[in-house]
Amino acid sequence: MASVTSTYARAFADVVLDQRLDADRTLREAQSLAGLVASSKELREVWETPSIPAEQKRRVLDAIVAREGISRPVRNFIAVLIDHRRIAFLDPIVKQFEQELFARMGFAEAEITSARALGDNERRNLEAQVERVTGKKVRARYSEDPSVLGGAIVKVGSTIYDGSVKGQLERIKEALSS
Repeated sequence: MASVTSTYARAFADVVLDQRLDADRTLREAQSLAGLVASSKELREVWETPSIPAEQKRRVLDAIVAREGISRPVRNFIAVLIDHRRIAFLDPIVKQFEQELFARMGFAEAEITSARALGDNERRNLEAQVERVTGKKVRARYSEDPSVLGGAIVKVGSTIYDGSVKGQLERIKEALSS
């Protein structure tokens, strides 16, 4: 499955960047369609059933595209997945597509966990610090975890930067015990 998802994700990222499409809009549209497919058992059944002709499946797609205002490139991408019987992989393909786009555009995806909701100024400062450390523009997702106590834990890829009070207490505990 990994090669299927990465193959289609890379190909779609090529299209988006080569044609200079609005990457954010394209990603939002692809995520919207993936969400629609995930939430509709009937739609999945229609698009995944081999006995239903591809032409009928594309008519359903075109009706959705018209209703949702989806761009032509995203429509064509979904049609390719339908035609090649890969629509069952849509959600992981879209997730891989997002990672591929961000990587090619020089973004680092950061997961930031703090004890409380951070204000806009705090977010900007924290993202600026992460950008200095990684050397990349940052796209951050925030979450709250009261057990952090204070500070923040930042995960970029497989690297974790622990600036939390909880992490500091654990490091002090380790130092005292050794």
